[in-house]
Amino acid sequence: MGLETVVNDIMDVAQAEAAQKKEEADTEASQIIEDAKERAKKIKGDRLAETEVKIERLNKQEISSANLEVKRIKLNARKEILEEVYNKAFESVSNLSPQKNEELLKTLLDKYEEYGAKIYSNKESEEIVKKLSSLEYAGNIACIGGIVIENSDGTVSLDYTYDTILKGVYDQSLKQISDILFG
Repeated sequence: MGLETVVNDIMDVAQAEAAQKKEEADTEASQIIEDAKERAKKIKGDRLAETEVKIERLNKQEISSANLEVKRIKLNARKEILEEVYNKAFESVSNLSPQKNEELLKTLLDKYEEYGAKIYSNKESEEIVKKLSSLEYAGNIACIGGIVIENSDGTVSLDYTYDTILKGVYDQSLKQISDILFG
C-alpha cells in the first residue's frame, strides 16, 4: 500500500463525510426553510384574521357613526319643523281679530277676575280690558295678548297671557304634535 493509496482512501473518506455533511446540511436547511414558510404562513394568516377583525370593527363603527349622524340630522329637522309650527301658532295668536281678542279676554275675565284686585294687559288690549273688567288697571305688560291678574298686595300673580297659554299648550302637546307630524 502506498502513500498514494492512503491519501486516496483518506480523500475518499473525507469526500464521503463531506457529502454526508452536505446532505445533512441540505436536509436541515430544507427543514428550516419549511419551518420558516410554515411560520410565515401562520403569521400571514393571523395578520389577515386580525386585519379582517379590524376592518369589521371599523365598518361597524362607521355604520354606527353614520346612523347617529342620520338620527341627529332627523332630530334637528324635526326640531326646526316643530319650532316653525310653534312660530306659526304664535303668529296666528298675535294676529287675532279685535272681536276674537275681546271674546277671549271676556272668557278669561269671567273665569279668573274674582281671584285678583289688579289687572295688566298689553297696550293694544288696554281699553278692552278696562271696559270688561272691574279690577284696578295696573298697567301694560309686554305680551301678544291676554291678561295678568294680581292680588292686592302683589304676592300672587296669575299669568293668562296668550304667550304663556300658548307655550303651556305647546309643551303639553309636543309629543302629540310630533306624532301627528312625523308618525
